[in-house]
Amino acid sequence: MPEPKKPGPKKEAAPPAETVPGEEPQPAQITGLFVERPQSATAIKGKDITFVAKVDSSTLLRKPVMKWLKGKWMDLGSKAGKHLKFKETYDRNTKIYTYEMTIVKVVDGDAGGYRCEVTAKDKCDSCTFEITVEAVEEVQQTNILEAFKRSGDAGEDAGDLDFSGLLKKRERKKEEPTEPEVDVWEILKNAKPCDYEKIAFQYGITDLRGMLKRLKMMRKVEPKKSDAFIRKLEPAYSVEKGKRIIMSVELADDNAQVKWLKNGQEIKPSAKYLFESIGGIRKLIINKSTLSDDAAYECVVGEEKCFTEVFVQEPPVTITKLLDDIHVVVGERVEFEVEVSEEGANVIWMKDGVELSRDGKYRFKKDGKKHWLIINEASKEDIGTYCVCTNGGQSKAELEVEDKELEVLQSIADLTVKAAEQAVFKCEVSDEKVTGRWFKDGVEVIPGKRIKMTHIGRVHKLTIDDVKPEDAGDYTFVPDGYALSLSAKLNFLEIKIDYVPRQDPPKIHLDTTGSMVSKNTIIVVAGNKLRLDVEITGEPAPTVCWRKGPIELSSTEGRVRVESRKNLSSFVIEGAERGDEGLYCITVTNPAGEDKADLNIRVVDVPDAPENVRCTGVGEDTASILWDPPKFDGGAPIKGYLMERKKKGSSRWTKLNFDIYESTVYEAKKMIEGVFYEMRVFAVNGIGVSQPSATSKPFMPIAPTSEPTRLMVDDVTDNTCALKWLPPDRVGAGGVDGYIIEYCLEGGSEWVQANEVPVEKNMYRVRGLQVGEKYLFRVTAVNIAGRSPPAEIKQGVTIREITERPKIRLPRQLRTKFIKKVGEKINLVIPFQGKPRPVVNWFKDGTPLDSSLANVRNSEVDSILFIRQATREHSGQYTLSVQIENMEDKATIEIQVVEKPGPPVAVTVTDVWGFNAALEWKPPKDNGNCDITGYTVQKADMKAKEWFTVYEHNRRPSCTVSDLVMGNEYTFRVFSENICGLSEDAGVSKNTAVIAKTGLHYKPQPFKERDMSSSPKFITPLVDRSVVAGYNTAISCAVRGYPRPKIIWMKNKMIIGADPKFLMQNNQGVLTLNIRKPSLFDGGQYICKAVNELGEDQVECRLEVRVIKEVIKEKEEAKK
Repeated sequence: MPEPKKPGPKKEAAPPAETVPGEEPQPAQITGLFVERPQSATAIKGKDITFVAKVDSSTLLRKPVMKWLKGKWMDLGSKAGKHLKFKETYDRNTKIYTYEMTIVKVVDGDAGGYRCEVTAKDKCDSCTFEITVEAVEEVQQTNILEAFKRSGDAGEDAGDLDFSGLLKKRERKKEEPTEPEVDVWEILKNAKPCDYEKIAFQYGITDLRGMLKRLKMMRKVEPKKSDAFIRKLEPAYSVEKGKRIIMSVELADDNAQVKWLKNGQEIKPSAKYLFESIGGIRKLIINKSTLSDDAAYECVVGEEKCFTEVFVQEPPVTITKLLDDIHVVVGERVEFEVEVSEEGANVIWMKDGVELSRDGKYRFKKDGKKHWLIINEASKEDIGTYCVCTNGGQSKAELEVEDKELEVLQSIADLTVKAAEQAVFKCEVSDEKVTGRWFKDGVEVIPGKRIKMTHIGRVHKLTIDDVKPEDAGDYTFVPDGYALSLSAKLNFLEIKIDYVPRQDPPKIHLDTTGSMVSKNTIIVVAGNKLRLDVEITGEPAPTVCWRKGPIELSSTEGRVRVESRKNLSSFVIEGAERGDEGLYCITVTNPAGEDKADLNIRVVDVPDAPENVRCTGVGEDTASILWDPPKFDGGAPIKGYLMERKKKGSSRWTKLNFDIYESTVYEAKKMIEGVFYEMRVFAVNGIGVSQPSATSKPFMPIAPTSEPTRLMVDDVTDNTCALKWLPPDRVGAGGVDGYIIEYCLEGGSEWVQANEVPVEKNMYRVRGLQVGEKYLFRVTAVNIAGRSPPAEIKQGVTIREITERPKIRLPRQLRTKFIKKVGEKINLVIPFQGKPRPVVNWFKDGTPLDSSLANVRNSEVDSILFIRQATREHSGQYTLSVQIENMEDKATIEIQVVEKPGPPVAVTVTDVWGFNAALEWKPPKDNGNCDITGYTVQKADMKAKEWFTVYEHNRRPSCTVSDLVMGNEYTFRVFSENICGLSEDAGVSKNTAVIAKTGLHYKPQPFKERDMSSSPKFITPLVDRSVVAGYNTAISCAVRGYPRPKIIWMKNKMIIGADPKFLMQNNQGVLTLNIRKPSLFDGGQYICKAVNELGEDQVECRLEVRVIKEVIKEKEEAKK
């Protein structure tokens, strides 16, 4: 045996960016958690070996999770048992976890690379080590396939395939390449190394490392010549899950016994495992293979063995939940979710046809059947088509990323303040993380003692204390990172004290700046607060009156109120509503006079939602959407609309436009044909965006089909033209609802539709055409998406009568004599051809067919002769004549109606000799209208009167009956036979045949006749019975007596007469009363009475009839 490998240097942990298909996503942070790592070692075969790993948990918030792996993905935790043992301890003082893995009785299959991995929330660490197995003594290995082992020894299905035993250094044998079975291994053998991972994913091979090692060793196996085997097992068998596997060997000795082993355990014959032996060939058949059949198999003959491996491929993994389109803004988290048919299946994520790998941008996650692709912070570069692929299908979805839009929840309002008062500008935006700057007349505002800027959540404030005249101006708030600005004006109200006469007429001073769009017109946004400060002068102080129409507004509290101060009257509306719109009038009066002013207040709001969103047309991947404008525009002109769509059943809406779309007709694009979509629309005015409209009815993008193919003329008459064609080459998801046929005169331009309703068949006859005219024809396919392009006949078709010679196409079975039995139905369908429509006539035996004898139905292409019940008078020759002008074709059909023959006549015993008798007879008078095919001869002893068949199918009208019993007298009867069967009656011989005793003289002793007379006595009584209503039943007994007694059956002491419900039988003294479908009325006491001249006897029983409901109830009680 070659020397074992020395322990190699410790391998570094794989970098986090390395991607292995099917592996779980690696944690984000790789840290050094191991205090002590397991080291590579050399193990002695059959001995135990232990590996120790220690983890420091002093910096961890949770208990770490340890995984022991073989290769890269074989989790050894699920293989714990007799062969693998795991132990975990914890030291509270040092906060160190100690993990031990012990391999009991090391085998060759335990050799290979191992990895231990520890994870704790967002931290992880891993290390690798190697195990080399060294044998105790050198044993020459005769078959390299013995290196294919399974981990564990708990049973035939324990452990997974492990090819790592092939890593051992072995003696080189003469290289002689063997040809493996043409399967996935042959594909791998001929493929490039760069394609191995792709082929393994396609065919469901998970142990990539083992596959590569086995592929390498397949070229090095040299089969050893065997005395017991002529042909050994193949190196490996590959089969799909659920299919049947057949493994066969050929033995040198046809009588040798074989044993089949699976993972070292003998296989017993069963419904799953079948053994087959044909000569020297021995087969093992495994029905309906499962993953448990993926194992190592041996065939043992005496001391010799041959080995093989069976690989069971799982069925393709299909996608059960498709991807949804996603629309996000820059910086948001994106999660594509898909669900597949198998747990733990491998998937490939792709973007725009390029496979994605695990890096800092993309993360892959899976849980059972669900898989996720996660993008933590989306950017514009992530826009594209994402695809998830399995070996059984794929699903695509679109990702759209747009720039962040900042929504203004509350804008800045204009302010009018007096000297030394406080001015506060306040605004609110949708993102609380947004910062910004304040400007006055284009110059940035610098905070100071009087000027303060605050930012609390989504609210930004600019506060100016002790307002001065120089503070008046335009103030603007500009959010950082957005092309947006909010502006308002600060008006400084300067108070002047003038000395005026004491009598001063009142005067209203209106400020026309700020929110006034025109003179005396004020616009306020719905929901905002309106405060209208009106300066009033006059001496003495005037009286102020506010009115809306005829209604006087004098309340000083509430939502709509009037506040008064010296020389100032304020009109306040809290949370403006639509009903607050209108013309307001302020009147001031004092003894010196009166002044009035009219104010028009307009309340503007976001518009109502658009209405009646509907799909007006669809294409292959497009749809035309139409909607009605909102009934109320919010008091401001509609600027445009925003559209969203989603797949039916999904809850994720995707925006279709980022810029405002002005029209009410929109063509949606980039949709998937055959998928239902729904649409909704938002209206936009100067105030904001409306609520979404009601969702449209689901619609499906479907394209019309391509044009029908191979359009041709099938037939032309004097006023019709028959067309036929093939379906379109491209049908699409909408299918074909039917076809429209159109025609027009050659040289004309007006096409006429021949059919009102689309026809489903691929043929149609256009009628109502003019004789002698030339027509052009075209056919279009119709489906839900509309009409396809037309298929046209470019060359004109002349409508004229075409004469075709009549021709009868007689079916093959009617070319010979047609035989039917009496009473059977005759239905003959005889096709013919000819143009114009031929004249059809039927004749019987040369004379026209009588309509009372048979029914005839003629069409353009066939003629049907129908006889409901055939009789012998229907026999004869029937002639069909098809005539067009002076051209004619005929066909003759011979019909023979037969029935059973009559009995033979004149049956006579002509001679008797020895034990033989000669019979002769004459054929029957009625042969049933066909030839007699034979006779059946029967004999009967005159004592027993029981008939026994002597000859069947005897073709001659005579026969010799042999083997008759001496001393008996026989009579005979004969049945005639034809193709319908035996005759109903038989011809009975007029005389009998007596077989005389010759050459023997027997002197019998005087015979004393014994008196056998006895009174009736029942030897078997009737037995009480309980039966189910509706099911036939019978009661029986047995009686003896001589002379033969008369039997009387009674029910409830009433004699049962000729009631068809009861059938009484007597067979050699066994008496049976059959009761047909008994009911509750048939229950009671039954008596059987036997009477002869010497006496009588009787027996009785009770019959109980139960209904099915009672029977079911009793069974349920018995179960309880």
